[in-house]
Amino acid sequence: MEYRTLGKTGLKVSALSFGGSSLGSMFRTIDEAQAIETVHTALDLGINFIDTSPFYGLGSAETVLGKALKGVPRDSYHLATKVGRYGDNVEDFDFSAARVKRSVDESLERMGVDYIDLIQCHDIEYVDLDLVVNEALPALREVQQAGKMGFVGITGFPLKAFPTVMNQADVDTIQSYCHYCLNDHSLSDLLPYLKVKEIGVISSAPIAMRLLSDGALPDWHPAPQNVRDGCAKAVAFCKERSEDISKLAVQFSVANPDVHAVFVGTANPDRIRKNAAWAEEPLDETLLAEVLKVLKPVHNITWQTGLPENNGPWQ
Repeated sequence: MEYRTLGKTGLKVSALSFGGSSLGSMFRTIDEAQAIETVHTALDLGINFIDTSPFYGLGSAETVLGKALKGVPRDSYHLATKVGRYGDNVEDFDFSAARVKRSVDESLERMGVDYIDLIQCHDIEYVDLDLVVNEALPALREVQQAGKMGFVGITGFPLKAFPTVMNQADVDTIQSYCHYCLNDHSLSDLLPYLKVKEIGVISSAPIAMRLLSDGALPDWHPAPQNVRDGCAKAVAFCKERSEDISKLAVQFSVANPDVHAVFVGTANPDRIRKNAAWAEEPLDETLLAEVLKVLKPVHNITWQTGLPENNGPWQ
């Protein structure tokens, strides 16, 4: 397993890391025992960075993760969670200082730990970013000073939101999703800016929330039809050649050393074994070039999430 330094945090994290959304049955109803086995398998494979959120399964992902981590030496993994998002509706977003502090304590209790390495403001594009800058981030720094956490990050979908916040406040990491995939690697344009600021860069959803797989898309998937169709053509292209596009997608996402960690989410131990094996195999550059050609008509086509003013190009 390859390890990279997560920006100025100094944390050495596995290039392939574990995303905990699946532990909250975000894609299917899980078997809890199998989910716990999946976490143990990931740790055994050398994956040392685990991310979750109180939003995933409305707290159930953190609870399941806490059961999985019980008895595991705390210094053998880095743990991340989030604050600010607690559901799908507008009223379920709360980045006030009081709620942020309470959320941290709730997460500590659910996971059965007394320290979290990284806490991130979750999906910041859904609120006025002034709330993140003036309420949530200062509150997290207070929690940091109290010794409950190590570092502070922000997550979201539209790339524009990241520099908008970072130009006003100090953050240690960003987590982007679906923007360093075969069909959309627009995060690349932001990487030089992040490198200058020594920001830890986390990318999640390397298969674009199943767009780059032969699995059925979840009902809530926001991709427009042209992107769905374009990705389906790439999936079929690989299948005709007896290739797994998910393998190529994971390898592509992990290959860039300026992306410090790539989160993959699963509650299936065999799947995490497969992902870990893929990450260590050499990337088929010929196949990559062919698939990128198939995907060219939908390259970097995206969708909007959150408030309109928080969307758009990052510059």
